[in-house]
Amino acid sequence: MTGTAPWTTAKPTALLVLADGTVIEGKGIGATGKVQAEVVFNTALTGYEEIMTDPSYLGQIVTFTFPHIGNIGANDEDIEDLTPAARHGAVGVIFKADITDPSSYRAAKHLDAWLKARGIIGLCGIDTRALTAWIRENGAPNAVIAHDPNGVFNLDELKAEAKAWSGLEGLDLAKVASSGQSSRWSEKPWVWNEGYGELAETETTHHVVALDFGVKRNILRLFAGLGCKVTVMPATTSAEEVLAQKPDGIFLSNGPGDPAATGEYAVPVIKDLIKSNIPLFGICLGHQMLGLALGAKTEKMHQGHHGANHPVKDHTTGKVEIVSMNHGFAVDSKSLPEGVEETHVSLFDGTNCGLRVTGKPVFSVQHHPEASPGPQDSHYLFRRFINLVREKKGEPALAER
Repeated sequence: MTGTAPWTTAKPTALLVLADGTVIEGKGIGATGKVQAEVVFNTALTGYEEIMTDPSYLGQIVTFTFPHIGNIGANDEDIEDLTPAARHGAVGVIFKADITDPSSYRAAKHLDAWLKARGIIGLCGIDTRALTAWIRENGAPNAVIAHDPNGVFNLDELKAEAKAWSGLEGLDLAKVASSGQSSRWSEKPWVWNEGYGELAETETTHHVVALDFGVKRNILRLFAGLGCKVTVMPATTSAEEVLAQKPDGIFLSNGPGDPAATGEYAVPVIKDLIKSNIPLFGICLGHQMLGLALGAKTEKMHQGHHGANHPVKDHTTGKVEIVSMNHGFAVDSKSLPEGVEETHVSLFDGTNCGLRVTGKPVFSVQHHPEASPGPQDSHYLFRRFINLVREKKGEPALAER
């Protein structure tokens, strides 16, 4: 018919190419280029900026199951990596809908501009529910995500790169995610419309050394909020260097990669720290490596746990808490040796989510108690740790609440 515009199809400007050769076309957002990574899905409804800056996501592309990501923009207060200049966190993201203009009084930047600044490659406009279902059935795949505004891609090359990537198993990423230097932390938790407070030296009551395998800022803030002077030390720190700080407590942080690979240098250190009988607490990767140090085994999970709505039961109290999770490896509960108790378990699939050592002030959890989905269901774990410190010093216990 004359006068009728021809049918047109928008040219894809971003691709997700899976290791099996599957190609998913979409609209590019964020940074341009390409990167190899593992694709996972996250079921959280909020907190996308915290998720994307969590160092535990290094080496991963995050598919958000919530369709509208970006409508509250981005700001400098919600990042979680300790060294934002190095931009440790997710390397790629996948959204259902286009990023809309921000509509939050806290927004300082449009999310697309923020993604570009951090070098995160993104893709939107696809059926994220279908991709999530595929991951649930087939497991988290290795892939390449690529963004070219001109839509020019070498498919054969991208397929070869996706197939050739070794994946996260056997990969030590903690050295990359770690800040790499010792530092003091004094920033306290955020207060509505006030921002972050600062812990004065005169307010400190206990000294905690945090081994940084890719630590999240809010973990350190919660320690500071309990009056702890926090010394952050690199992933490769020796036990002698930790003990030279004369800590009242020792913390093993979260982080990315395979715990067995990072454990090659960290597990001997953790074993020596356990012998010191100083109270010790681990989260996520720290939990997994503590398990390895105690003689347990870790295993790669089919799809992992990523979200802010996971029910976990604390066997020590009988309570169920709603927690935030981000891990693709887990401690095999069947491999826990004598003298090590399972304290927490996932009510989704029964996997291990916590352990403690009988007769020693040593415990850890797989989930992220600092991430506040409950919103404070798991904050008691920090008080539980500080109470071990207080008990050792002959001080009265804090209420766990």
